[in-house]
Amino acid sequence: MRFDSHVERLLTVGVRLTNALTPGLDGGHEVALPSGRALPDAVAAALTFERRPTVSTKDAEILLEVVPRVRAVFDAAAAGDEAGAARHTNALLVSTGARPQLNESADGTWHLHFHGPNDRFGPGWAAGLAAGLTMALGVDEIGRLGVCAADRCDRVYVDTSRNSGRQFCSTRCQNRVKAAAHRARRAAAAGRE
Repeated sequence: MRFDSHVERLLTVGVRLTNALTPGLDGGHEVALPSGRALPDAVAAALTFERRPTVSTKDAEILLEVVPRVRAVFDAAAAGDEAGAARHTNALLVSTGARPQLNESADGTWHLHFHGPNDRFGPGWAAGLAAGLTMALGVDEIGRLGVCAADRCDRVYVDTSRNSGRQFCSTRCQNRVKAAAHRARRAAAAGRE
């Protein structure tokens, strides 16, 4: 499944922000919640595509408040709890004040975008995160939202593969799991000899 470019970008930012702004484990390494100047820097890094945006502390704090609720959608989706994911997403839509709007592209085509209650950076991205999740769930792609299956990793991902077979947040975690399974098989074989 390929989401349209706008939805894919919103979901990518949702993954990046969730992984950057939630404490936990990333491939066996502790992830701490950024604070001070590191918070707006982490938000700016998550939002970097062509250019790095300037993010105020206030806008970073707005997104920091939204991210645990975005995380809850991924957790519910990974657990197969479609109703829970929908409830969390609906609550996000209400709390962020997301409102649909058609925006014209440079090529003259119109695309659905969501804006916040005002056009400020933080509220706008918060509404966009809610909208991206809404559009993924609204086209029955809840299985595309996941939490890494590797031990000692709880990072989230969006599966854009054709076969919807992704289980890991990164190739690094996939390789760790494969290497551990290989070592276990070799140890078991050596124990039988």
